Amino acid sequence: MNNLPPRRIAWIRLRIALLALLLFAGAGAVVYRAWDLQVRDSEELRKMAEKQYLRNIRLAPKRGSIYDRNGAEMAVSVDVDSVWANPLKLRQAKWSPAEAARRLASVLKVDEKVIAKRLAYDKHFVWIKRQVTPHQVKQVCLLEIPGVEVLQEARRFYPNRELAAHVLGFVNIDGVGIEGLEFAYEDRLHGSFDSVPAIRDRRGRVVFSEQLLDQRAAQGDDLYLTIDKSIQRAAERELELTIRTFEARAGSVVVLDPLSGEILAMANYPIFNPNHFEDYPQLHRRNRAVTDRFEPGSTTKIFTVAGALAKGAIRPDQLIDCEKGVIQVAENWIHDTRKWEMLTPAQILTYSSNIGAAKIGLSMGRASLFRTLRRFGFGQPSDIELPGETSGILPHYKRWYEMDAATISFGQGLSVNTVQLALAMGAIANRGRLMKPILVKRIADARGQTVEESLPQIRRQAVPAWDAELIGDMLTGVTEKEGTAEEAAIDDYLVAGKTGTAQKADYINGGYAKDQWIASFIGFVPLQHPRVVIAVVIDEPIIAHQGGTVAAPLFRRLGRATLRHLGVPPDSSANALAEYVRRRREQARQSAEAARVESGDGRSAESAGPGNRSERAASASEERVIVPNLIGKNARAALGEIRELDLAIRLKGSGLVAYQKPAGGESLARGGTVQVQLKPPVYEREPSDVADNPLESSVATSIKDTAGAQVNARHHPPGTGGASRTPISKQRAGGRTRVSPEREPTKATAAGAAADRREKRFAELATAASRLVTRVVKESD
Repeated sequence: MNNLPPRRIAWIRLRIALLALLLFAGAGAVVYRAWDLQVRDSEELRKMAEKQYLRNIRLAPKRGSIYDRNGAEMAVSVDVDSVWANPLKLRQAKWSPAEAARRLASVLKVDEKVIAKRLAYDKHFVWIKRQVTPHQVKQVCLLEIPGVEVLQEARRFYPNRELAAHVLGFVNIDGVGIEGLEFAYEDRLHGSFDSVPAIRDRRGRVVFSEQLLDQRAAQGDDLYLTIDKSIQRAAERELELTIRTFEARAGSVVVLDPLSGEILAMANYPIFNPNHFEDYPQLHRRNRAVTDRFEPGSTTKIFTVAGALAKGAIRPDQLIDCEKGVIQVAENWIHDTRKWEMLTPAQILTYSSNIGAAKIGLSMGRASLFRTLRRFGFGQPSDIELPGETSGILPHYKRWYEMDAATISFGQGLSVNTVQLALAMGAIANRGRLMKPILVKRIADARGQTVEESLPQIRRQAVPAWDAELIGDMLTGVTEKEGTAEEAAIDDYLVAGKTGTAQKADYINGGYAKDQWIASFIGFVPLQHPRVVIAVVIDEPIIAHQGGTVAAPLFRRLGRATLRHLGVPPDSSANALAEYVRRRREQARQSAEAARVESGDGRSAESAGPGNRSERAASASEERVIVPNLIGKNARAALGEIRELDLAIRLKGSGLVAYQKPAGGESLARGGTVQVQLKPPVYEREPSDVADNPLESSVATSIKDTAGAQVNARHHPPGTGGASRTPISKQRAGGRTRVSPEREPTKATAAGAAADRREKRFAELATAASRLVTRVVKESD
């Protein structure tokens, strides 16, 4: 370039500079554009790209399953095929809607006119038939009709058919719960609809989605019930057998765990199959255990007597005049099935005396009777997790007529459902604690994690624990030979229960129907450690209508099967008295053995050889003991004293000891038998206080007061010259009974009286169960 003219060189340099400047400007423009695309407009461009290859899919969640308490499937969802069509695509392929409808109708067994009408729509999607069989799907594919496709959707399936159908309910074709738990827990079972992104190809078909790989992400929660599948099947089987045997109209059974309030079974008849619910009338699909209310009849006497004992209106040993089977209250007459005279509360329950229950209810007063029944849950919902529950009817006591207090006492004039009846009986079995019913034990998500759990909940203390236990002992007489439900007795177990036979109300003509009855039985077993409460209600039986004939055998069969399934061991004594006697006898033997060892008369059982043991047994059989005087004592005290001396005892009758052989003071060989005759005590009538209600006062005055009779007889037996106890004088003050000032007890006297009352309560329990002691002794011997 040195040889070039200066002007030439300057021009070349200018052109190089201009070229470099242009190159730098171009590079800057590229950088700016790259920044514009990658930074400033990146979000908008990303969205444009995603619209081309991504598609949002709206996932229909899989419905959660329902299991029983042991994990057995009760309701599940399975994938099935459904046929749909695109009418526009069919038309583009120049197919006739009528021809396509004719071919589809012949394969799917649907109405040809309906399908032709749908294929004529100007739409992209119409249903042809939903939830078809695999064979039908194969035939549809062979037709090769343009625009007709198959897709999968979930269908609810109940693998046990009719089992617990009224509890589970059912869903419609869209998978929405209609009745039962399917309806009550619709939000938890169905889950929520979610939209997830998926990659699609150039034809719009989905090829990949990460969220679609996890099927649990679109699944509802699972329900674990308290229902036991085996007990439920037994309940439904026995209920159907009873309905068919007595040609009844309908019925329901509830099996309850009284300690937790868990429903172990809930059976209804007539039944239906939820897989094909549309084939059954609505009458068959009703859960009668919660929706139907009825007058409970004589089963209400349990709670009337319990409330009266808790209030102190009666005592367990009190004699009540049942007026030989007829009594007039206001302008109406109350009748008993037999002409009873003087009965104790236990006998009123055993023989199911309407007059006795009416007098007990009247002695309580209207307000107390109303509050007692409310505390047992009558007249209010039980809050069970099922739709359509009726709260029953219990009118307020201020609206009662003169006759209402009497009739409500034995179960007329109020209404309940089967669940309420079972819960109320559960309170008696659970030491007076009324529990909240539990049907859904827990709720778990799709991964099995518990998200909600139902724990036992005490609603209230209906009656004191002691009174509830005393009522349970009284109710054992109902299932004995003289009771109204001998058919409910279960071998090797002590059953506490009560029958109910109530006329149905005639809503057309008024009053009660003459030939329509409700037969019922409620009870719990075993007595000492209750495991199950069973409530049986049979509607309009024809062959027979008594609760002891119709409902009691069902209780026995179902109770036996339930106890066997739960593994409850048989109680060979079937009575707490036998266990009490066994412990006392064992203590006496240990004391006698220790005394012999200390005195040097013999060796302990551990050190004695087989020969020595047999010799000592032979000498013990020849040893004679002095028989104690048992006159005036109750069955429990007599049983305890005799067994402490290694003697046998045979009891007959109930009440206090009136005769014994051998007599007190005579000698008897060890191992011999003492025969004892028990008789109910007879006491004089005491004047009753004047009640606020003249009607209730006139009826209540016929109740004989026997306060302290057993304790008096125990300390002053006949023939001992003891003076009888004089009733404390009473005065009225402000509507209440008080002790006269001159006879007011001191603190020491009050403490002694409290001890006497505790001792008297213990004696009263033995008196109420004395009828069962004979069986205990026989089995012990």
